[in-house]
Amino acid sequence: MEKTSSGLDQNMAGALAYSLGWITGAFFLVTEPSNKFVRFHALQSIITFGGLSLAWFVTLAIPFLGWLLALVVIPVVSVGAWLLLIFKAYRGERFKLPFAGEIADQHEH
Repeated sequence: MEKTSSGLDQNMAGALAYSLGWITGAFFLVTEPSNKFVRFHALQSIITFGGLSLAWFVTLAIPFLGWLLALVVIPVVSVGAWLLLIFKAYRGERFKLPFAGEIADQHEH
């Protein structure tokens, strides 16, 4: 496994890019700009969890149905995506989510 500029294995850095959602994604995007594997996962983390955070805030503003989405659906989707993405990155896979992965793949190069 290739090492990053910080000395981490790239699969570990890719998994850590998801650890605190878009925050660690932004951190790894800035600190590991030359590693394509880490950069991809950092971008996908920013797009996925930034979008889910935005969706959570927006749905909280909508009474009843929005609250149901914000308090039940979005947290379940977030945790499921979070676990899947950490697992795939740690295994060294370049797993792409349908929307976020395509954008991250285009901007990673």
